[in-house]
Amino acid sequence: MPNAALLIKPVSNACNMRCRYCFYADVSSRRQKASYGVMSEGTLDAMVRKAFNYADGSCSFAFQGGEPTLAGLEFFEKFIKLQREYNYKNLPVSNCIQTNGYKLGDEWAVFFAENRFLTGLSIDGVKAVHDSYRLGADGTGTYEDASSTAAMFAERGVEFNILCVINNAVAEFPKEVYFSLKKYKFLQFIPCLDDFDDAGGSGGSQNVEAGAEAGTNDELRVPAEYSLDTANYARFLKLTFDEYYRDFMSGEYVSVRNFDNYVGMLLGQPPEQCGMGGECSCYFLVEADGSVYPCDFYVLDEWNLGNVNSNSFSKIIRSPAAARFIEISRQVHADCRSCKWAFLCRGGCRRYREPFSGGVLPKNKHCAAYIEFFGYSYDRMKRMAEKIRARKQ
Repeated sequence: MPNAALLIKPVSNACNMRCRYCFYADVSSRRQKASYGVMSEGTLDAMVRKAFNYADGSCSFAFQGGEPTLAGLEFFEKFIKLQREYNYKNLPVSNCIQTNGYKLGDEWAVFFAENRFLTGLSIDGVKAVHDSYRLGADGTGTYEDASSTAAMFAERGVEFNILCVINNAVAEFPKEVYFSLKKYKFLQFIPCLDDFDDAGGSGGSQNVEAGAEAGTNDELRVPAEYSLDTANYARFLKLTFDEYYRDFMSGEYVSVRNFDNYVGMLLGQPPEQCGMGGECSCYFLVEADGSVYPCDFYVLDEWNLGNVNSNSFSKIIRSPAAARFIEISRQVHADCRSCKWAFLCRGGCRRYREPFSGGVLPKNKHCAAYIEFFGYSYDRMKRMAEKIRARKQ
């Protein structure tokens, strides 16, 4: 009974912001065609129709960019109409979208609330850090826009969470970031990706323009490098976990997705977060022209699995490239086989294990950070799991 999980880029890499660390700008620059424009109605129709034809369990549709709202509200209204038309099996359906919240009008909040779109809103912690890296097309900071959008979502009843990229600047201020965002209750901390060429560690700062280290808050000096330092990441994980644990034990629980997953794993639950399962799952990433890829991080010509305009999802999932993508991710580094934390870490997301070395995936770039973090937090995560288990009895 297959489920259909689609991640859709309706405007390809188009965006109204110029984030300094944008991983998709790097990915799209490595294809023969960097941008596929805006998804046509014909491609949208084929994608939705074939998703419901393929699925027998459930259908989930998630929109990402670039900035997906640039497709326009009419595009999404058409999408909802097609869902209702083609869901002849009456399958459970979920809709999600990730947005930068930049210059987003109230009509979007109304649409997301009425159509139950779970919305991920990007805010990088505190104003000084956010405004140094998340810039509008005019080069100005966007923190106030994102914060205003969060308030509008709350007022309109939009179900939303906060996506915070842990670049090296965010990692410098773990407590400030946590306390700034905890009011939103649902948080995702996502380690910043280096460009493919820089995956070994240092290079992210090459793309930072002169003067980027000056923030807007005199109390914080924002680093110019965005490439995430492993020691900084370990410190960020430990100090934010301290606050997460304290809030949980005091009855003021704040959801932090990766921490929630680790606790859930101690309860015997499979991790729901992509990259935490030990191998890739190969979902359907649909670019604006209908071409399908196995993962958001690998929307590259070599991983093109087919096209929704000419192929069924059944054929796409059975393609040799899809099988090869999954098989590569199953490689386990020798050190991981004997690591005491392998049952929680599972090697982490494949993308953080680039570049290949001699045709073999190396250890996760942040391996040392995870070893340090698990040693620091494990006993408390067990106490959390025990408390949750006791509540259910």
